[in-house]
Amino acid sequence: MFSKILIANRGEIALRVLRACKELGIQTVAVHSTADANAMHVRLADESVCIGPASATDSYLNIPQLLAACEITGADAVHPGYGFLSENARFADILEAHNIAFIGPTADHIRIMGDKIEAKLTAQRLGIPVVPGSDGAVTPSDDAHAIAREIGYPVLVKAAAGGGGRGMKVAETEKDLDRALSTARAEAKAAFGDDALYMEKYLGKPRHIEIQVLGDGQGNAIHLGERDCSLQRRHQKVWEEAPSPALNASQRTEIGEIVADAMRKLKYRGVGTIEFLYENGEFYFIEMNTRLQVEHPVTEMITGIDLVNEQIRIASGAKLTIRQEDVLFEGHAIECRINAENPRSFVPSPGQITYYHPPGGLGVRVDSGVYQGYRIPPYYDSLIGKLIVHGRNRVECLMRLRRCLDEFVVDGIESTIPLFRDLVDNQDIANGMYDIHWLEKYLAAAGED
Repeated sequence: MFSKILIANRGEIALRVLRACKELGIQTVAVHSTADANAMHVRLADESVCIGPASATDSYLNIPQLLAACEITGADAVHPGYGFLSENARFADILEAHNIAFIGPTADHIRIMGDKIEAKLTAQRLGIPVVPGSDGAVTPSDDAHAIAREIGYPVLVKAAAGGGGRGMKVAETEKDLDRALSTARAEAKAAFGDDALYMEKYLGKPRHIEIQVLGDGQGNAIHLGERDCSLQRRHQKVWEEAPSPALNASQRTEIGEIVADAMRKLKYRGVGTIEFLYENGEFYFIEMNTRLQVEHPVTEMITGIDLVNEQIRIASGAKLTIRQEDVLFEGHAIECRINAENPRSFVPSPGQITYYHPPGGLGVRVDSGVYQGYRIPPYYDSLIGKLIVHGRNRVECLMRLRRCLDEFVVDGIESTIPLFRDLVDNQDIANGMYDIHWLEKYLAAAGED
């Protein structure tokens, strides 16, 4: 087991990893920018190192500074959390070259699954169902119109190196295609430095279903069920729940075993998430995230399995000790991402929290790095924290969530708590009748600009 882990992240996820390390008896090193000097993870870590100014490029994305922090403190492993360098194969390679463990998958697997075209081809080879689409990148010399006609309109143009909805455009008809391609190519180049695009069939009313997997890199892998992440705004997840209201037990078992078998063949190491669009009883692979997900607590709540603990154990060389038959799904869990944003316009609202009261009680978990008096900086994402609730069934879970949202107080800044109070009282949500377009339609009807 590792003796000291450097946590290459900030906010609630840094605190989440820190807690897992402490429960394993492992020393922790927090890194921080000048803007995060008073952050909770910095206060609670055994050691802390300032790695640069407020800009993420000069601090949390600064590989030389992170490597220097490892050498100064004697850290023998790095946990990247999510975001920042968590899916950076070069970072994993550099750490390995310096005999520092990267708590995540191999650099090769990060590269393969980080390229959406290669990931799709790999998924097909591994027996995972995929969305009909182009065989590879659609170059300017290709007959894009012929490819789109073969797929069938509407089509979705996507950046090969993309994420977060950037470089993604829908062409409803043939006359829309050229514009969608040029706009997506420009966005992809600006956002990722790579203008490679591919096309796939656009599904009208799909749900976003993802399967949590866990492998030890030695041919053993299991699935931990699904999460429904269909409530999204501009391709950003807002509300996640497990199990999905749209799936039954046999569907869950079937797609879960397909994914677990693929991870065994791949000899995947660590946690990962296979993401699908689901429509009319069919699953279509869209991407794999080779890291811990923001919404991982939902899975932890219904399985009782500590995913960060398992990540650390496996990265240290341990074999997977959990068998598929050991995984029991109990009750229902929902996560709401509480952001420092106006609940209607979604304009960020950085500033000082003058009063903070998180909810509590049976089946309630709040993952947050903030506290009363904490100042949310304007340089990073606006996440205040994640409210996760668990109940014996979905009805109880929704009732508990409603109570928690009424109890949750964040003063001094705006937050998205009022939005979730509205959602929890909506009949479509209560009935589980929503798809990936539902929230944006709801917000538009409510008067979003």
